Amino acid sequence: MKILHLMAGDNNGGAETFFVDAVKALAETEHQQRVITRDNNPYKIQQIRSLDIPLDTASFGKLIPFSTMKKVKTAIHDFKPDIVHHWMGRAGQYSLEGDQVNIGWYGGYYKPSRFRHCKHHVGVTKDIADHIVRQGVPAENVHVLHIYAEFEKAAPIDRAEFDTPDDVPLLLSLSRLHVKKGLDVLLEAMVKVPDAYLWIAGSGPLENELKAQMKALNLEDRVRFLGWRNDREALLATADVCVFPSRYEPFGAVVIEAWATEKPLVTAKAAGPKAYVQNEENGLIVEIDDVEALAQSINRVIQDKDLCAHIVKNGKKAYDENFTREVFKKNVTDLYSSVLKS
Repeated sequence: MKILHLMAGDNNGGAETFFVDAVKALAETEHQQRVITRDNNPYKIQQIRSLDIPLDTASFGKLIPFSTMKKVKTAIHDFKPDIVHHWMGRAGQYSLEGDQVNIGWYGGYYKPSRFRHCKHHVGVTKDIADHIVRQGVPAENVHVLHIYAEFEKAAPIDRAEFDTPDDVPLLLSLSRLHVKKGLDVLLEAMVKVPDAYLWIAGSGPLENELKAQMKALNLEDRVRFLGWRNDREALLATADVCVFPSRYEPFGAVVIEAWATEKPLVTAKAAGPKAYVQNEENGLIVEIDDVEALAQSINRVIQDKDLCAHIVKNGKKAYDENFTREVFKKNVTDLYSSVLKS
């Protein structure tokens, strides 16, 4: 089977990270792959090229689409893919009619019109799949494909690198610095978690605003902004608690990353986490924008060792059953086979 991937995402982010992970997993199967993506992330490019997968770069420009469209047409003509997998809405706008089967991948609640020539539509959660059906796509053409997380064992980072003591609870937030991510709520909650330090790993438009808030709350001695990182394994190995306070999150890869690395998870009730996290079973989950509840839950998981062990155990179980690389390889292969048969 031949798969052509089109990915026009940002220079970093959860969907972009999973796209690379998906290509890596498929590289372990018998399927052939080719990629067209934006040249906006050297790490992404290096990771794919290291697999000896043919890769072309394109602008995926909104105003001047012609050069990108030419590259897509050439790749389809030369590679003759069985499937063209359009990762997110902008890539979907470059779907073309032809002998191939076009799939549109939804990491959020996009409009199906953005995938104009895609017959099949794939949501990363059941809730997103239901959204697609409500938008008028026939249910038989809508599918769910969960992402996965897989980490090699990594050595913890020396906390001294970020001026953090070894003997304090360390919270980790893996997140874009965006209003949707609720990091302002987490900073407010940190005032009520006086014993802990916080590492925020990510980049985004709210960096200056969040740093100003940190200073206004007198948290400079306990909060560290790490910037965008490609060593999530090491960060998670170093942290004691993973905190995910998003206001808006269609899925949230951080949930399964915490489960995979056996870290206790505290999250807010955005759509994605709410669908998969069971309070006091595989994580602690609080109302969106509730500073007090977020602080209380963080303190609970720090102080109650039995509760912490319980949610870690069940989180790992949920991960092993649904979100491993092997599970993903089977699911994506089954998906491709079923859409070709249809």
